[in-house]
Amino acid sequence: MLKDFILPDIGEGIVECELVEWLIKEGDLIEEDQPVADVMTDKALVQIPAPHGGRVTRLYYQQGESAKVHEPLFEIELNGSEAADSAAANDTAAATTTTETSATEAKVTAAPESATSRVSEDFILPDIGEGIVECEVVEWLISEGDHIEEDQPVVDVMTDKALVQIPAHTAGVVNKLYYPQGDIAKVHQPLYAVIPDQQTSGAVDSDAVVAAVKRSSVSSESSSSSPVAQSSHKAEGHEPAGSEAAPILKAKALASPAVRRLCREYELDILTVPGSGKDGRVLKEDVLSFQQQQKQQQHIPAQDLVESIATRPASPSAGSEIRIEPIRGIKAAMARQMTISASTIPHFTFGDEVDVSGLLELRKQLKPKAEKLGVRLTLMPFIMKALAMAVQQHPILNSRVNADCTEIHYLPDCNIGMAVDSKIGLLVPNIKNVDKLSILQIAAEVQRLVEAARDGRVAQQDLQGGTISISNIGALGGTYTVPVVNAPEVAIVALGKIQQLPRFDAQGQLEARSIMNISWSGDHRVIDGGTIARFSGLWQSYLEDPATMLLDLS
Repeated sequence: MLKDFILPDIGEGIVECELVEWLIKEGDLIEEDQPVADVMTDKALVQIPAPHGGRVTRLYYQQGESAKVHEPLFEIELNGSEAADSAAANDTAAATTTTETSATEAKVTAAPESATSRVSEDFILPDIGEGIVECEVVEWLISEGDHIEEDQPVVDVMTDKALVQIPAHTAGVVNKLYYPQGDIAKVHQPLYAVIPDQQTSGAVDSDAVVAAVKRSSVSSESSSSSPVAQSSHKAEGHEPAGSEAAPILKAKALASPAVRRLCREYELDILTVPGSGKDGRVLKEDVLSFQQQQKQQQHIPAQDLVESIATRPASPSAGSEIRIEPIRGIKAAMARQMTISASTIPHFTFGDEVDVSGLLELRKQLKPKAEKLGVRLTLMPFIMKALAMAVQQHPILNSRVNADCTEIHYLPDCNIGMAVDSKIGLLVPNIKNVDKLSILQIAAEVQRLVEAARDGRVAQQDLQGGTISISNIGALGGTYTVPVVNAPEVAIVALGKIQQLPRFDAQGQLEARSIMNISWSGDHRVIDGGTIARFSGLWQSYLEDPATMLLDLS
């Protein structure tokens, strides 16, 4: 049976996409959910999975061409066995209503007319951010057959903005996980199935469900000839005689961000790690196993090592291959945002230095009081408060322009963003209404957002609505930089590291002072050099003499 695969909606307002790369070719046998193509929209690179198993008979587009949404992408000849099995499963599910075992099996195979509708409940992936229609399944925190509690974390998913943890909506026994790790899950589609506790105590026994799930899993693995089954067979130690144990260098590795991070922590080249997942995808267990093998090899006696090297056939150098890694998630969002900023905003930079000796002394006095309240007091809350106060006298710094730059929109609230170097990439969460918060309240918000950003778990509302930004490059040891304005904002300041430098006092005496360099970047369409110099001068005066802030506090 021939069937066209219709390219589905892949993003709000997207009507076409560029076909970047076919991952299959005509004549190939493919499995359900196997990645078949990488396509590029004007927002992201998206990987399209196969809806059915079968043989590819026709590709309707060449690489580099534009494919239309809701139009055929490729043609597939469905597996006869797959169609027959599906029909048989539906017939069996409709006829089986007499025994508890039959109901359980029908639930496991997810037949629509079976007892599934009575005992199994799908968890639908909810909206996890404005404009987000899909996400990558980074790591399942549960497995099929597990009993879970309400609000228990079940899965980590990666959007193009943050790492999000999805909690369980109800307590019960996990029946089915609809996506393997590394696959793309769709918003408003089933993520996993669960048998709620209030139903497991009735006609269907929890142990029977768990056993049925395991039997179904074993049966599907033994009858499948897919790469997943073959990889699992090898992972269990059933290697054919004479197989090579040495790692094989691949041109491209499939792995989730969490697995790639684990490889970096162990200083492993992910291309050399054998993958046991679907299509050779590298899983966490593969990395841990490979790392253990590397440790054991390091303890081989010297004579054995020499003999092993002498008898091993020559392999290509690792440097002869170019490692290719798709730009996804936070990195893809940063790439888009910086491209927009650099291409649409004419930047100019203004630099100066600030003597923060008095501010450091004030912080030293207030720090113990803040610690008693459980708040870590740094210089950032003072810097933000001074910035918000200076904005009140120079509101052009807290504005944005419309698309064709014919209007300036002055914003009522000062929401200051701070760039954070998180483990998943650059994040810029912002603190809302800094102009209305106390120093202690700002410090508590800074502490909360920094901890959340470094874990990659910043809430969407904390990433939206910023009006002006701060980049603390000095925390990493930098002195000067030229920051890029975070569109649609019109200004950003970078803070350099604080240095002890010689300076002359009012009497002409040389003394050591704590000096911090600052670098402003502004949108030259609406801000000129004189404006930012006057604004920065007022802000610097608050930082150099913090007592003067009391006069302007409202």
